[in-house]
Amino acid sequence: MSNIEKLKSEVLEAQQNSDIAALYVLEQRAYDIFDEDTLHSFYANILDLALEKLTDTLEAHRVMDSNEVQDFATLRALYEYAIEHYSADKIADASALFEVLSGLSNDEKFSQSLKLHWIASAENISLDDFLSNIADIEATQDAGTFYISCFSKEAQKLLDKSQTDGGTTL
Repeated sequence: MSNIEKLKSEVLEAQQNSDIAALYVLEQRAYDIFDEDTLHSFYANILDLALEKLTDTLEAHRVMDSNEVQDFATLRALYEYAIEHYSADKIADASALFEVLSGLSNDEKFSQSLKLHWIASAENISLDDFLSNIADIEATQDAGTFYISCFSKEAQKLLDKSQTDGGTTL
């Protein structure tokens, strides 16, 4: 069996098991082996599984446990989806996703970080401005989180503004 056939078999098994975490484990190999169309399908499958898990979670009226591997992988996939919308200037869609994500996890740091994403996008701040003025990318990289988790002093000003001017409510 060739490397590509073996990888496709592993991806299929992970998809059949709704195992988003396993798909992320296979991500680098997929990136190295798959052509662009197959890679696009690979990520689309991760997103489809994450959206199914989101629906199940909301219907069950529960929050995701960031210590549980499938919930963690789902949060990551949904965050990447929201950032994709933000980078494509679909700011209203990104804002709605950030709002949902901010209340979806039992991880307080994740929730607070996503509230800042939500406020910034609700205030129509572009992703470039968010990254340049509000996020602290270097500290986030040092923290090793999959999401923007560290912020500049401008972030506190944004929070204060949203609470005093009747803007986005937390």
